[in-house]
Parts: sequence; structure tokens; C-alpha cells
Amino acid sequence: MIGRLYGKIEYFSEDHLLIDVQGVGYVVYCSERTLRSLPAVGEYTFLYTDLLVREDILQLFGFTSIVEKEWHRLLMTVQGVGAKAALAIMGALGADGLNRSISIGDWAAVKQAKGIGPKTAQRVVNELKEKAPQIMAMAAVFGQSAVEKKEPISKYSKDNADIYSEGEVAGTLERSTSSSEERQKNQAEALSALKNLGYSPSEAANAISLASDLEETLSTPDIIKKALKLLSPNEN
Repeated sequence: MIGRLYGKIEYFSEDHLLIDVQGVGYVVYCSERTLRSLPAVGEYTFLYTDLLVREDILQLFGFTSIVEKEWHRLLMTVQGVGAKAALAIMGALGADGLNRSISIGDWAAVKQAKGIGPKTAQRVVNELKEKAPQIMAMAAVFGQSAVEKKEPISKYSKDNADIYSEGEVAGTLERSTSSSEERQKNQAEALSALKNLGYSPSEAANAISLASDLEETLSTPDIIKKALKLLSPNEN
């Protein structure tokens, strides 16, 4: 199984790119959102990958974070959602948007993805609502995508390849912080706290999603306080 690639971008196509990894070229299919976020041809990048194996085909799908990768895998468990349909949903909404849409039952947002009809969109929301909190918690563990961090991967060009090892580049990226990472961490902590208070994962995720929409970044106690008001409006 190929789980991650690090190499030089050779070319982009409409729905995929070619990455040269030490002389071996890998064709990786990505969403439009992912393709737009990557550095230019000739520069180096990381992509987490998922290998689709069928009798007649082997395809690599690429993602800028483990969270996106896991969302893609989860989407494919829904009847009628294949690898490319899942990629289209991720491209239309992104990881945060998909989590929010599923948490609040907004299947119309899912339907905006190319090739996704209303029945399929409703199945996505209904079948994944209980599983969405798992991905939300994962976001706090693994953080945001490399291309969103403060130090862009594009700075590590071919000219610097002999100076920065892959491990050093990855370490620098992991140490970088952002408001998005803080928000994800606080949401995951709030989710755990609400579950400990007896709320179901779907109830808690829904309230946290609504509470977090009110401001860009909230502390964990603030998220819990606002979520509890949404969960028990008559008691506040």
C-alpha cells in the first residue's frame, strides 16, 4: 500500500498530476481543490495517498492531509459513492465543510458536488452523521494539511533538496502552527467533553459545528458553553 508520496511535480492535468519520486513517476488523482493548493510544476510536495485496487485498474488518489484521506475512505462506504464521486464531494466542500454539512444535516450542500444527486447526498448525510465526530477528533491529532501551514512546501525546491532532507521538511511543517489547527484541537476537546456529559456523538458534533460558526476561533470552554446553550436552550 502506498500511503504517502514526496517528490517533484512533473505536470498537472485536469484531474491528476504526475509526481517524480526518485525517478519513478506516479500518476495521482486529486480534487480540483487539492490541485489548486499545490505548488508549481518543478517544485516538491507531499501528498497522502490511497490506492484503489480493482480487477482492471490501479489508481492512486491524493490528499493534502490524513483527515481528507479518511473522509474520502468514509465517503466510499456510502452506497452509490465511488472513489471519484467521493473526490468530487471533497473538492466541493473540503474537510471542514463536509464535516459541518454532515453534522447539521445539510444534504443540499453535499449535492453541490459534481455528479451527486439529491438521494445520494441524503444517504451521505444520514449514513455518516454518527461517524463524523471520529473524523473531527482525528483532525486534532493530525492537524491541518501541509499546504495550509505557514511555511509552504513550495519553498523546498529542487535547489534546496540537498540541504533539507524529507524528515527535516516534515518536521518543520509539523512544528508550524495556525488558527485552523487551534480551532480543530479545541473542537475535538469540546466533543470529548460533551460526550462525557452524556450527549450522543451526533448531537455533540452538531452543536459544536454551529457554535464554532459563530466566531473564527473559540477556546475549548467557550465552545462547550455555546454548545450547551444550543443543546439545552430552555435551561439557559
